[in-house]
Amino acid sequence: MMSSHQPPPLHVLKSAAEVAQQSEQWLADQIRIAVEDRGACSMAVSGGHSPWPMLESLARRSDLPWGSVSIFQVDERIAPEGDEDRNLTQLNKHVLDVRPSLRAKTYPMPVNDPDIDQAADRYASRLMECCGSPIQIDIIHLGLGPDGHTASLVPGDPVLKVRDRDVALTGGLYQGRRRMTLTYPAINRARRIMWQVVGGDKKDALGRMMAGDDSIPGGLVSSSQAVIFADQSAVTA
Repeated sequence: MMSSHQPPPLHVLKSAAEVAQQSEQWLADQIRIAVEDRGACSMAVSGGHSPWPMLESLARRSDLPWGSVSIFQVDERIAPEGDEDRNLTQLNKHVLDVRPSLRAKTYPMPVNDPDIDQAADRYASRLMECCGSPIQIDIIHLGLGPDGHTASLVPGDPVLKVRDRDVALTGGLYQGRRRMTLTYPAINRARRIMWQVVGGDKKDALGRMMAGDDSIPGGLVSSSQAVIFADQSAVTA
């Protein structure tokens, strides 16, 4: 079904490298704005392949108020610590090893806890401590899969219908792993949302999302506070 909502502003860049540069600058600006306005900035980051060079470059910047920034995860695979499937493994390598001072205010999703459902609730409580009640994260970074998924909100999974929890678990496996993820309520309350979309395999999903197709997971994310940075190959002609 097509919604009547206006699509987010779309910035089309020639290459993935230009998308990374523009995304980085946008994030840097938003971090400064949040700290100036509220004295702190909460940022939730996604996984995938595209964001890590951009986030590593961001972490190397010395012109940002890093002491006032808290980092959360948008989603995480339920896999052993250090596993290459884990978003945290990449977050450690590309952000926390580069800017070690951020470790004290980085909050990984506790996917190795024995009671995983309780762990999801505890993560929501941690977010509430930092971001208020109801939870309002300053900046959420999202990617878009070729199938239209974002975060770990994947097609056909019961997690798409969760509206009474801010952090939840997927009901089944996706690409071989069960996941913990922010839900739509938590994502849609964010002050700002940034999409980073790179690659020709995203063209169909991005076109559908821009058209307001809420039959794909990405189409149910609020557009009013969002912005999209995409390379030329990801944009429908």
